[in-house]
Amino acid sequence: MIRPTVYLVGAGPGDDKLITVRGRELIKKADCIIYDYLVNPGLLKFKKDDCVLIYAGKRSGTHTLTQDKINRLLAREAKAHRTVVRLKGGDPFIFGRGAEEAYYLRKKRIAFEIVPGVTSAIAAPAYAGIPLTERAKTSTVGFITGHEDPTKASSGIDWRALVKGLGTMVFLMGVENLDSIAKRLIACGKPKETPIALIRWGTTPKQKTVTGILGDIARLSRKNKISAPAIIVVGETVKSRKELNWFEKKPLFAKRIIVTRTREQASILAEKLKELGAEVMEIPTIKIISQKADEELKDAFSFGKYEWIFFTSQNGVYEFAAFLKRAGKDSRIFGRAKICAIGSETAKSLRNIGIMPDYIPPQFVAEAIVKHFKNRRPQSGRPPRALILRAKRARDILPGGLKAAGFEVKIIDLYDVTVPKESALNLRQALNGQVDFVTFTSSSTVENFIKLLGKDYRRKLRGVKFASIGPITTTALKKFGLEADVEAGIYTTDGLVGAMAKGK
Repeated sequence: MIRPTVYLVGAGPGDDKLITVRGRELIKKADCIIYDYLVNPGLLKFKKDDCVLIYAGKRSGTHTLTQDKINRLLAREAKAHRTVVRLKGGDPFIFGRGAEEAYYLRKKRIAFEIVPGVTSAIAAPAYAGIPLTERAKTSTVGFITGHEDPTKASSGIDWRALVKGLGTMVFLMGVENLDSIAKRLIACGKPKETPIALIRWGTTPKQKTVTGILGDIARLSRKNKISAPAIIVVGETVKSRKELNWFEKKPLFAKRIIVTRTREQASILAEKLKELGAEVMEIPTIKIISQKADEELKDAFSFGKYEWIFFTSQNGVYEFAAFLKRAGKDSRIFGRAKICAIGSETAKSLRNIGIMPDYIPPQFVAEAIVKHFKNRRPQSGRPPRALILRAKRARDILPGGLKAAGFEVKIIDLYDVTVPKESALNLRQALNGQVDFVTFTSSSTVENFIKLLGKDYRRKLRGVKFASIGPITTTALKKFGLEADVEAGIYTTDGLVGAMAKGK
């Protein structure tokens, strides 16, 4: 029998990509996750649907639970669940009180494991372009708490030894005591001109770095409103930031961007934006409603022979793939029909299910397909037959144009789109803060976005820029009196992200 186990897992410094492989594996299998304030919420999306989530965050001056209560909570949940993950910011054993939790679990005879994490002590300086050691400058580094146990009668830190023995000093949880830390270091022999850096929200798009000298850093901290969570780096290697700063120079660094695609597709665009340094909020304005058109599809392929079959979107491909699975069919269902995909992303989705498109228009809009087939109008004989697999209430440009080109056209609506009402609150909350861009990948995302905002949408969108995937989407924006600040030259998510990076 497998014993219930509590895993003390380091969640990393903030960037959700910096969690260990072992950490992510445990999040996926956990029956219960007890997580802290500094844990990136993006990590929780990997959990099982039935996983119990418990927030036990502690931040300066505000504790959801005391440490004693957290210890008891761990023991209680270990009795109710086989796999409990205690998800802690950074590393559990570097100023994370993980040792206290492990001692308590051992005392209660509860099995536990420690999963190290990437600590902000090394990650935040790296993202700020500050090496902690550099052969030409220093070969020693130390990690020091900036917030000792308040119940202790006196400091347990030998400040003179730190000044004498360490080339680089990294203080965690010390920004509130910055003035005191600086004065103690100076009093113990550290020159006032020693370079120092403050890094707030390191490794995230909210990262803010302030550099100065030891004798003036308290004033600079107040001036720049630096507060927790932040780390302090003291030493000559801080000077390297001038040449090695890389993260804060990403083209979309610190830009707050709303992605309005469907929940299933949003993460693809979101990841591309994050790679360029953006803070992304996924607020889908479209919810896909499958039409479950199985019988209509079976009839169409049983009794009809088509020269061309048209897929107009990735969602259409996903719905058709689901039909093939339900019906126990594969690509042989197409017979000799040729396949047309509107757009490279639709084509990629087809290839992922083993279907190679015969034609992709140079411009990813229905008008380009109509133009192509208009020039190939049959002169005589039976009209060629076309099957269009699309969304309900889609534009009639494609079927109308194909009919004008001499095709006999059949349309099957594979899915419909609706407005996800649950996005309304998330959208209002997002717009209460600064938003730099809203991305739109179809006219439907525009229309539903406006519906979610209500009649006074113009007021709510003051100062916000709009990024459009192409001219059809831009036209939809104009319909509501809005202008696209950025429009993709190539009508794909890569084209959209590239245009945003250039036109930020």
